[in-house]
Amino acid sequence: MEIPQLNKYTLSFPHPNTASEDGILAWGGDLNPSRLLRAYQQGIFPWYSNNDPILWWSPNPRLIMELDDFKLSRSLRKSMKQFTYRFDTQFEQVMKNCANIERTGQEGTWINDDIIEAYSVLHGQNIAHSVESYLDGQLVGGLYGLAIGKVFCGESMFAYKSDASKSAYAILIQHLKIWGYDFIDCQVPTEHLKSLGAKEVSREYFLKRLKKVNMDNINKKWEIN
Repeated sequence: MEIPQLNKYTLSFPHPNTASEDGILAWGGDLNPSRLLRAYQQGIFPWYSNNDPILWWSPNPRLIMELDDFKLSRSLRKSMKQFTYRFDTQFEQVMKNCANIERTGQEGTWINDDIIEAYSVLHGQNIAHSVESYLDGQLVGGLYGLAIGKVFCGESMFAYKSDASKSAYAILIQHLKIWGYDFIDCQVPTEHLKSLGAKEVSREYFLKRLKKVNMDNINKKWEIN
């Protein structure tokens, strides 16, 4: 199957259902904030290594987290008490930490300088957000992603202390419920997120869910309640 190349002068994408068996939908284009927003509104996201062109994905199956399915264990609830939490105070640093953290079985990172620059622009527009865990005033864990309409599109997380990222995730879910979000798009299935309650769904089901929620950007400033 030949993967289509995007025209950098337009923001259009092929239909997500035309992605390859691996989930690659298209390549090329750029990381213009308007293109990124258009992509996420259609359930498409960029994911590529430094030596590759920009690759755009629509995987099947897809991983999502229903907010009520999150497994908040007794041990995690206890662990959460050791941290303090903030939203959006060190967004770029959270991205850099996600890029630099060592991950088992993974060489390098897709979070390169161009990705950090592009998502930082979206952060300035109150579209991209970070959730941060602190211990003794030091940033020790967190995550970032995009809030598109009533869906949070999770991108990456990091932890320098045990449970620091899972605690940030729990705080995120608490607030998404308060704010009336529908679900979290976890993108690609991982055993870690499945252990927290995320589930695999078909691409068809995922796209139908997107149509049922308002995917217009809400540009909401996040604050800890």
